Amino acid sequence: MVKFEVVSQTKAEMDSSTGKRAEIMAEYLGYLNQVKDGEAGMLTVNSVDESPTALRRRIGKAAEVAGKEIVIRRKDDAIYFWLDSGVRRRRRPRKDADPST
Repeated sequence: MVKFEVVSQTKAEMDSSTGKRAEIMAEYLGYLNQVKDGEAGMLTVNSVDESPTALRRRIGKAAEVAGKEIVIRRKDDAIYFWLDSGVRRRRRPRKDADPST
């Protein structure tokens, strides 16, 4: 008899992926899991083969796969990321360009 089990699509994608992409995703998920509330991670380019854009894309995809909301910021060749608390600052309302509306 066959055993049937329902799993999340994310788990299926991670378990069935192989090769270089799976290794990279596992690496970035590891980075993401090390960051706790109130902390930030910093990624910097280590080799000529990588770019800050690639680092940003990979950590963003890892967060998406993990189901976590993160904030990503870049300064020069460093990528900073932290867990998004969901709290937004209140700002002053914008002035309308057309006062008649």
